[in-house]
Amino acid sequence: MKLEGQVRIPSGCAISAVISKDGNKMTGEKIIDSMIPMHDRSNGLGGGFAGYGIYPEYREFYAFHIFYNDNAARSECENFLKDGFEIVKAENIPIRKIPEITDVPLIWRYFVAPLASVLSRLQLDEKEYVARMVMKINTGIKGAYVFSSGKNMGVFKAVGFPEDVGRFYRLEEYEAYSWTSHGRYPTNTPGWWGGAHPFALLDYSIVHNGEISSYDANRRFIEMFGYKCTLQTDTEVITYIADYLLRRQKLTLSEMASVIAAPFWSTIDGKDPKSKQQLTYLRSVYSSLLVTGPFSIILGFEGGIMALNDRLKLRSMVTAEKGDRVFIASEEAAIRVMEPDAENIYAPAGGEAVIVKVKEGAY
Repeated sequence: MKLEGQVRIPSGCAISAVISKDGNKMTGEKIIDSMIPMHDRSNGLGGGFAGYGIYPEYREFYAFHIFYNDNAARSECENFLKDGFEIVKAENIPIRKIPEITDVPLIWRYFVAPLASVLSRLQLDEKEYVARMVMKINTGIKGAYVFSSGKNMGVFKAVGFPEDVGRFYRLEEYEAYSWTSHGRYPTNTPGWWGGAHPFALLDYSIVHNGEISSYDANRRFIEMFGYKCTLQTDTEVITYIADYLLRRQKLTLSEMASVIAAPFWSTIDGKDPKSKQQLTYLRSVYSSLLVTGPFSIILGFEGGIMALNDRLKLRSMVTAEKGDRVFIASEEAAIRVMEPDAENIYAPAGGEAVIVKVKEGAY
């Protein structure tokens, strides 16, 4: 019998997502169920979910989800938070103890607002301030890991199979207009709670199937702008790339896709003059953020999701629709579990971004 580390399944990992374009809320049950037919894509070393719209009563506050190794780390982190934030609520994240999930850390959440006096003194907008504070906690407080930090959204992840992780976090009790999920089969990096997907910063979250062969180049570039990769998994860098390109560089989602899954130069040469100029600019200016290697990702953000394959489509990903809902998964079987009558089954081409947004005002 092969032991962990002696067998390698590079096509492993499963991703799944559902979004309501009308902003209708869905419990976490269906997204959990979608991971069951893809069970063998995981190996029990990581599973997780992100839900958007789950905290309507605290929608104006940043929801920090934090793992702690012990109460000493919690006390240190809470003292740090009190210096820069108004904490309107602090509590354990509710869990259901099940035998499949073991070695559980302390799991807390905080609904916080940056102190206006601190923002004024530092001359920072609140999103930049929150992002910097997350980095400070994850790099400076031993045993504390902020794994979710957006408004009206949350990440829930653990070491385990995703269907068990969903039950562990009682996701049937949450309602979201958009869910993403991940089942992990780590190949090059350790399986631990902080290394499970999704990875998140502010309201951006990433689930990923594949490998990033350009990780070191991507990491070195992004860390020049204050980001720190601390969670021992290559996927983390994609989240920071998304934040950098979308929030700080103000690129569109399509432009971001043309950076991380950039067309080949030969493809660009065949475009019309305007498209050729734009794509040449993006490839030249952001060349260090081209993500190479096989991947399929789903980016969650406030009001929408984007799915994207590498430019050679070396990882499977399909989409489908039914009514106001759009489904995305590694396998059609996962979609059929969520919606047996799903229509318009489609496999996006390599580098083709699938962008779905909730109608304005619906979330």
